Amino acid sequence: MRFSPVLFLIAGAVLVACAAYVTAQMYGPAFVAELEAEAESVAANADARGVTIDFADRFGSPARHVLLSGGEDLSETKRAKVARGIAALPGVGGVHWADGTMFAASSEEVVSPHHCQDDVQALLRARSIRFEESSARIDRNSLILLDEVADALAPCLGAIVAISGHTDSSGPEQGNLDLSRERAMAVRDALIDRGIPRDGLRYAGYGSQEPVEGLDPTDPANRRIEFSVISTQPVVPTPVDTPGPR
Repeated sequence: MRFSPVLFLIAGAVLVACAAYVTAQMYGPAFVAELEAEAESVAANADARGVTIDFADRFGSPARHVLLSGGEDLSETKRAKVARGIAALPGVGGVHWADGTMFAASSEEVVSPHHCQDDVQALLRARSIRFEESSARIDRNSLILLDEVADALAPCLGAIVAISGHTDSSGPEQGNLDLSRERAMAVRDALIDRGIPRDGLRYAGYGSQEPVEGLDPTDPANRRIEFSVISTQPVVPTPVDTPGPR
């Protein structure tokens, strides 16, 4: 018996629709709502007051990946406990904090930092990452320098790298704090675009609070981005986070 190609197409469409329906039931709003309730329980048990848990993608749709925010006063140990507990819930795809840190399954062993911080500092001795005036938009002339910074950080996969934004003391301090933080975040995003894992990057802005030693606080040379490698841990990718072939 010969079957019409149209019947095969219809059958294929039905199978695709059924698979989509099953997936929607498995990972739809109701499923995500259950995950959110379980995650709230984990945070409560860890006494993580002030932490907001958001199971949504950047478009606001329900997602299995979790964005944690708030809880700035929590210790690193408690932050890790909360993230680890939520990541262990069946069905959770990944957990990261709004400030750029991300929980990744790893051993407790801490490896001594590699040479990447020295390499980055050497790059920034003669040049600096520049921005458009009063803006967090990175100057086009600094893009090549960012390429080199990313190359210097790449061998240290698993490192936790702190990106610090600083300004001089001109202008109101709240504006300086906001601008320094936005610039540090812009550098973080630029490094992610260049292949540095988000889970290894943290950023913060300090305004004019930490001028370069020996410089007047109003000196424009205080407008800078600094990098600090604060730890290096071996990374064990989870199935959800494991990249595919390139």
